[in-house]
Amino acid sequence: MKKAEETRDSGTGPRTEAKGEGKQPRKRKSKREQELEMLKTQLEEKTKETKENYDRFLRVQAELENYKKRVEREKSSLVRYGNEELIKAILPVIDNLERALDHPQGENPDGLTEGIKITLNQLLQVLEKFGLTPIASVGEPFDPSRHEAMMQVESADHEPNAVVSELQKGYFLNDRLIRPAMVSVARRPRHEEEGEESSD
Repeated sequence: MKKAEETRDSGTGPRTEAKGEGKQPRKRKSKREQELEMLKTQLEEKTKETKENYDRFLRVQAELENYKKRVEREKSSLVRYGNEELIKAILPVIDNLERALDHPQGENPDGLTEGIKITLNQLLQVLEKFGLTPIASVGEPFDPSRHEAMMQVESADHEPNAVVSELQKGYFLNDRLIRPAMVSVARRPRHEEEGEESSD
């Protein structure tokens, strides 16, 4: 009886130890391995971010190219058709001039002259809508920024250096001078100048 108990005790002893020997303690990651894993994670995040930024860059570049092409097309169209509204507005004036030319010669010359005057006024009104304005000249003081003196005329009726007559009209387009007026400018009569000199 005693031996059996001893045997039982001795049999259970080693088995319990074997069970305990089978458990492996968990291996803790070293500091270096933790750092390495953290760096890998950061690298993956940065790689993903870089790819997203590159894709965004490609999209923006494509949009910029499309914008440049669209602006180029619009610019080309503006150069080719920029005067379309002006031309459309002038077409009725051309029609009236053609009708005047079709008018039989010698019939009602006064009516023809009147028709040409009306057509000219119509043309000037059209051009005025687009910013064209004639320069006021006759009776105004000579202004080299808007007048071009073609000759001097002796005149007792005008102030010296005043515009006496207009040989060709000048025009502004909005606020820009596109053609100066060709004018004749008054000077004092010679006998007045000579009288002043003799009195001196």
